[in-house]
Amino acid sequence: MLRIQKIDSFDAPELRPYATMKRPLEHERQGIFVAEGVKVVKRLLESRFAVLSVVLPEKWLDDFRPLFEARAEPITVYLAEKKFLEGLTGFSMFQGVLAIGKIPPPVSLDDILSKSPTQTSPRREPLLLVAIDALANAENLGALVRNCVAFGVHALLVGETSSSPFLRRAVRNSMGTILQLPVVELAKLGQRHRFTTKPHETGLTLTQCLKELRGRGVRCIAAHPHANGKTLSQADFSGDCCIVFGSEGYGISAPVLEACNEAVAIPMPTTVDSLNVGAAVAVFLYEVNRQRKKF
Repeated sequence: MLRIQKIDSFDAPELRPYATMKRPLEHERQGIFVAEGVKVVKRLLESRFAVLSVVLPEKWLDDFRPLFEARAEPITVYLAEKKFLEGLTGFSMFQGVLAIGKIPPPVSLDDILSKSPTQTSPRREPLLLVAIDALANAENLGALVRNCVAFGVHALLVGETSSSPFLRRAVRNSMGTILQLPVVELAKLGQRHRFTTKPHETGLTLTQCLKELRGRGVRCIAAHPHANGKTLSQADFSGDCCIVFGSEGYGISAPVLEACNEAVAIPMPTTVDSLNVGAAVAVFLYEVNRQRKKF
């Protein structure tokens, strides 16, 4: 059922998420995220993610109506002009289209290791995971997610010191591809997620997670610009592997680096310290796919 309502304020409690977009912790506590932009909101409506509501200018209503009517759950659509939305939210918007979605429950490690989490059948190809350590910039995180989906990553492991990929700017920069990528956030708002199916194994740090992966036969490879000798083409990505990427300023922390099997560098001139993490992810994942003869 579709409910359409014109609004001229965000005073109603159900509209509070739109008025608090600069307070992401409040959204995380509620288990919700903001989708921004026509393409991202359309991808949200086409996904299996729960959708709570949508705000858009009336000119977009007919374009979105088939997607609204195809949803199983009732959706409230609030009509508001873009200038009004910008005045209330406090930032400029290109299209004025927003939606609130529900963050899904975390995927278990056993699900990731046994099959591709988006499928019901066992995996028939080597596992490919990406893990992030202390990655803070939401735009970079969104770009990383987009590259993960483009190159067939099975799941993203978010270290306890990294930002959430469900931040508004991260979702926007991923162009909505975060809706296609299974995510395990190892810590959220100080409360640990259950990472495995065993009740006592909750709240693994990224270091502990990598050690567990290695114990299950997954090779953990650190993307490290100062790796001693081994370059990207010399690494073996043919089997189950998890590639770890670090923060923009400091790279991978020493404990996480130590927990990996090896460190691998992208060969570059000595005049360049490193690549942006989004670019580094694309280079690494292209090499993985090349070795696995996907191209």
